[in-house]
Amino acid sequence: MGAGDLETYLARLRATIDAALDRALRATATPAPLADPMRYAVMAPGKRLRPCLTLASADAVGATLGLTPETATALALPAACAVEMIHSYSLVHDDLPAMDNDAMRRGRPTTHVAFGEGLAILAGDGLLTDAFQVLAASPSPAVDADAPRAAPERIARAVAVLASAAGSTGMAGGQAIDLAAVGRAGAGGSPLDGAALEDMHLRKTGALIRAAATTGAILAGGADEAVLAVDAYARDLGLAFQIIDDVLDVEGTSPDIGKTAGKDAAAGKPTFPALYGLEASKQMATACIDRAVATLERNRLDGRLGGIARWSLRRTR
Repeated sequence: MGAGDLETYLARLRATIDAALDRALRATATPAPLADPMRYAVMAPGKRLRPCLTLASADAVGATLGLTPETATALALPAACAVEMIHSYSLVHDDLPAMDNDAMRRGRPTTHVAFGEGLAILAGDGLLTDAFQVLAASPSPAVDADAPRAAPERIARAVAVLASAAGSTGMAGGQAIDLAAVGRAGAGGSPLDGAALEDMHLRKTGALIRAAATTGAILAGGADEAVLAVDAYARDLGLAFQIIDDVLDVEGTSPDIGKTAGKDAAAGKPTFPALYGLEASKQMATACIDRAVATLERNRLDGRLGGIARWSLRRTR
């Protein structure tokens, strides 16, 4: 599949995801002062990598089970929306002055800059909690009432996977390690070696990427071995994604990457280029993607997932 075909495919997924997110946000009776920053955070232009992975994984696994792409998408769409809502919450909170203190995200002012810190915190809280309603409700507000629905036990399993990724052992724990490493969670920083840096990012970034992919495989009806294969693929993809993020913070410009370039280095944050250098970091990312693609090939699950993995190495934001 060529790069143009992949871009067309991803653009179609993004349009589907954006329409479902809009539907889900409109379905709740959220008070206007909170609805506005929540919508601002979620509907900002972005790659939608994580929810695209959810749908692409459902498509790849569903194809092995005889599902049409349309059915696989319908089954996984509530999880795709939940994943993006959780990702958006994490960005809102990460950008706060008490965390990364950033003023630009996705090419525009961060949520706390636009709406104030109090509403930004509440918007993040609302998105995190509402994400599980979108995933667990039957029917989900993200899809039409007559859309195909995954089996209840598979929805429950997806909820557990996503909660683990977002919680103290996943994203929240990774952010805590990050804060401690730059001295924001106590007196003095705590330098990280390579193993600790990888562990931090497997939690902070990788956990949600893995959950995004595996929930798609689960909701499409995948057997345990297929779900495990998708999880292994996504683990390597998530690590590569973070390494490339670190590289772009060094080599990119703020308009290109949609956030403040060079901020990690200025803050003394632990990154792969800081520990290994730029070229070695790029080689590490390539090795991760090679492993991810090899996992797909061994399990005959490539579909569009291999193309997404290779695209992650070429991205500029």
